[in-house]
Amino acid sequence: MKFRYAAAALVSVALSAGCDNDPGKDKAKAHVSAPAVVQSVSADASTKLGFSSANGSKFDFVGAKVTGKQEGSFGKFSGTVALVDGNPEKSKVDAEVEVESLSTDAEKLTEHLKTPDFFDVAKFPTAHFASTAIRAGGEKGATHTITGNLELHGVTKSISFPARIKVSDDQLDADAEFTINRNDFGIVYPGKQDDLIKDEVLIKLTIRAKTVFRRG
Repeated sequence: MKFRYAAAALVSVALSAGCDNDPGKDKAKAHVSAPAVVQSVSADASTKLGFSSANGSKFDFVGAKVTGKQEGSFGKFSGTVALVDGNPEKSKVDAEVEVESLSTDAEKLTEHLKTPDFFDVAKFPTAHFASTAIRAGGEKGATHTITGNLELHGVTKSISFPARIKVSDDQLDADAEFTINRNDFGIVYPGKQDDLIKDEVLIKLTIRAKTVFRRG
């Protein structure tokens, strides 16, 4: 009888810890809405910067289920920044991610995430982001708030998230941590087991965009 009570107590503690296992706790949540018109910039006034997974930029994520967190990343992505007058608020960001390049800290989970149960990489091999606005200020100490259309898993939504942006002579650095709700993009595991998976996924972006072309 004592063993039964002890086992029940251990299960209760584990589940309680899991219920508080939120990767997005105290993090900004992306605002999601209908897609917006993609912004345009003056090519004559812009400096083109490029970033990718090969030049020091990173795209990491953290998901969770009731029993623990799972860390992962996308190993292949690239993008450009059209920087106008050195001012992020006049500029545009465009990026593409090879979804098949995702990996996690568990091999079986990595392969499962690529199946139709989740990302379905055979059907939706890429994700794409195009900014529609960048404004000064933002929550959690951000210097800016970036808004753009995210196409993921065959669904396109406008998302807004805070970022810290720094511009130097030949480089633009952007760092962001925010959560998105996987349900907004139709990433739902079939059946009751979906209830054991946290809806919010923490996105961690480290962008190091370097000048590849400057007008004038």
